[in-house]
Order: sequence, then structure tokens, then C-alpha cells
Amino acid sequence: MNNLFNRRILVTGGAGFIGSALVWALNQRGFDKILVADRADHPDKQRNIAALRFDGLLGPDELLRWVAERSPRLDQIRTVFHLGACSSTTETDVEYLKRNNYEYTKKLAEWALAQNARFIYASSAATYGDGTAGMEDGADHLDHYHPLNAYGSSKHRFDLYARDHGLFDRIVGLKYFNVFGPNEGHKGEMRSLVNKAFAQIQKTGCIKLFKSHHPDYQDGEFGRDFLYIKDAVDMTLYFARSEAAGLFNIGSGEMHTWNELAQAIFAALNLPPKIEYVEMPEELRGRYQYRTQADLRRLRDAGYQGPVTPLKEAVADYVVNYLIPGKHLGD
Repeated sequence: MNNLFNRRILVTGGAGFIGSALVWALNQRGFDKILVADRADHPDKQRNIAALRFDGLLGPDELLRWVAERSPRLDQIRTVFHLGACSSTTETDVEYLKRNNYEYTKKLAEWALAQNARFIYASSAATYGDGTAGMEDGADHLDHYHPLNAYGSSKHRFDLYARDHGLFDRIVGLKYFNVFGPNEGHKGEMRSLVNKAFAQIQKTGCIKLFKSHHPDYQDGEFGRDFLYIKDAVDMTLYFARSEAAGLFNIGSGEMHTWNELAQAIFAALNLPPKIEYVEMPEELRGRYQYRTQADLRRLRDAGYQGPVTPLKEAVADYVVNYLIPGKHLGD
């Protein structure tokens, strides 16, 4: 890795899912001069970072104060991974999302650029809406997209701000698709199906999937671009050692159905598939993404050549090595 890693690294959301996995991946590469900003207010978030090496933990409000004060305690930061956000796709408090996902990102980006620090932030595939306008990354296409929920809108709003203020020649935005894997236990209803289904199978022997309310898709035959967390953080770290800038999709490049995912979970547990299709909640039906698939051409053109773990292999690693023994990354 280049000299961006010679000084301290800031990871916001560092006790959360992708954030703690990123700290783990940095540790695996020999880096521990890491400042983590997050609220470790959940037992699973505490577990996420318990075995990791970093040299400071502070709350997000305290970080914002340090940024506003231009605190010398941040002077050594040369790489910022801004992964902290409210990631709930069902959150309806627009003002909260504006403060937490948009205003916070603006302030941190402005500070990082003034510090001449590399700024890499989490956007989301939720910004693409129902997918009818495509899912092509890059700043040139942003006006085509209309998110289906307030979370996606808050992420899209900063993408637009960055474009309109010419920031994408200096910063990196990452549109994460459906990331799953260890360290997501604290996310509640926002956990991946793999995590939820493991608990369902333990209790009932069955996985529940939503019925389709779209004429083009049979039950369980719609799906997502599912990406294993270990691949997601490898892609993320690439941008700290690259000079590439702009807005990039972070996904597998493939769409797999919910049925395929369910079958992979049962296979990992050496059990025959047993799937029950249930009604989709009324409030989701008009704002549900039936298909996502990341276009990875810009990621590849930027120089990232890492492989993507096949879905069945990724699910098996997660289930066998983490969910069954109850382990977190780094344990």
C-alpha cells in the first residue's frame, strides 16, 4: 500500500458492519494506527471491535466537534473511510437522515479535503430506485435516478452535492449493493437474509421469503446483487492505494434470486431446502427493488482486478465459520 497508510486512518461507523470489517481487513494487512468513530452502544457492535487493533474510539458527535474546531488531534489523519450512517431503508424521519447521512458527510468531506486527506465514503445502490433507469455508476448519470425510500434519497443527495461542487475529481463514493457476512448481527431487521434465515432455520427448519407482487417475477425469482463482506472491504481498500476518484459500484456484478440464496444457506447447513412464501408488507410493495445488479466496468477500469467470491462459497464461509460457532471477524 502507498504512503496514504503511513499516517493515521479514520474509520467512521467503525464498530458497525462494513466499518468493523474494514478495520479487521486493515489489521490483516498490518495497520493499526486507526481512529474509530462510532457508538459502541450494542453488545454485537462491542463484539465487532473486541478483537480488533486500533488506537482510539470516539463518538460521532465528538468527531464532529473535533472537525469543527480543526482539532490538532486529527492532524495525522491522511485517509478517511466514512462508513457511518443510518442505513435503515425503512427510516421515515427525513430530517434525521438529512442530518446524519447528508450534513455530516458534507462537513467531514470539507474537512478532509482541507486536510489534504483521501476521502472515501459510502453511498448505496438504494440510490438507483427501482432500477428502470439502470444502475450505471459515475457522476454523469445521477439525474436519472429516483430512490424509493428516504434512506436512498439521503445518500443520493450527497452524491448530487459532490457532483455539483466538483468533488468527484478528488473523492471516492462507493455504491454498495447487498453486502452480507460476519459482524452484521446488530443491524436488526436490516440484517441480510443469510443472518435472518440462519435463525429461522434453527427455530423452524424453514426460510420465509416474500411473495412477488410484480407481474414479471415468480415468488422467490426476483433478487439482488449479493456481495460478501470480505470482497466489499477488499474493493474499498483498493481506493486508498489508488489515485482513482469518482463514484463506483461495489457489488458482485451478478444478480442471484432469493431462491438461489435460500438454497445456498440450506446447502451450507447440509439440509434439504424448505421455503415458505409470505405476503410482502403493504408499505413495501410500492417501493421495493425487485432486481439489482452492479455494473462493475468503472471499478475494473479503475484498476481493481480482485476476484469475487462465488455466492455458494461465500454463504458457506459465513454460515460454517461464523454463524454456527457464533464468531466475529478477528475472533
